[in-house]
Amino acid sequence: MKVAVDQHKCVASGQCVMSAEQIFDQRDEDGIVVLLNENPPAGQADDVRHAAAVCPAPAITIEE
Repeated sequence: MKVAVDQHKCVASGQCVMSAEQIFDQRDEDGIVVLLNENPPAGQADDVRHAAAVCPAPAITIEE
């Protein structure tokens, strides 16, 4: 799995961080998504898929 984020689409809702806090974070100044690990371990794959599904912007893309 490879994860990418589009910071230009992000609306800083924080849904990704709540779904997969080991993979996503937010910038302090504006809340925009920060990708911590573009190749998450298999054990976190479901959390990452959920984060992408609940993103209101769709700013998260996943390549399986």
